[in-house]
Amino acid sequence: MIFSGRILLLAVALVGCGVAAETGKMVPLDVTLPGAAFKGTPTNIQTNSYTEPYSDAPPAPMMVPEGLKNLAPSAKLSSSSTNVSAEKLSKIVDGDKEAAEPSIVLLRKGTQYVQMDLGSPAEIFAIVLWHAHAVAKVYHDVIVQASDDPEFKKDVKTTFNNDQDNTSGLGAGTDREYFETRYGKRIDAKGVKARYLRFYSKGSTESALNEYTEVEVYGRPAK
Repeated sequence: MIFSGRILLLAVALVGCGVAAETGKMVPLDVTLPGAAFKGTPTNIQTNSYTEPYSDAPPAPMMVPEGLKNLAPSAKLSSSSTNVSAEKLSKIVDGDKEAAEPSIVLLRKGTQYVQMDLGSPAEIFAIVLWHAHAVAKVYHDVIVQASDDPEFKKDVKTTFNNDQDNTSGLGAGTDREYFETRYGKRIDAKGVKARYLRFYSKGSTESALNEYTEVEVYGRPAK
């Protein structure tokens, strides 16, 4: 009976190890931050009832599986805005997140997107997005979608959407608008599997134009 009990305990331990190996160790997402460009609470900015209160405190750590890589630097980028070349778009994944004007890619007015082709399907757990943080501002209709279809006509999965009044026509979201800061917007992608990502916006409280400074995508090859 004692021997059988030991076998049972060993089996349970092995099963537990298998679960641990499958899920992996969770660690805080490590993000290199740019320098702060402004201080103080922003004033006279028109916000919505669903805009998060401004805070200059660092966000709570986001827990992700151990061993993820930023997949963005090797991705191919395109955009709905015809005013930007491939060379300019590449600045969005070059690691330069500073608030200086040369770090920012400017897109036309209206709802525009940057599309990212990771080259092959990946499991994506975290996305960090910087539009522009030289001054306090709130971007509108920030929507992040994932798909294996480069035209985003089928199998589209939305990981973030703060277009609560559906002005961009991609469906009403439930997420909140937020102030741009040096910390970037950290989005829990929950391990979504996709090859392509789209990052939408529709101007800000400062301008009808769209700005992108950097996008980081933390994941691993899909199994």
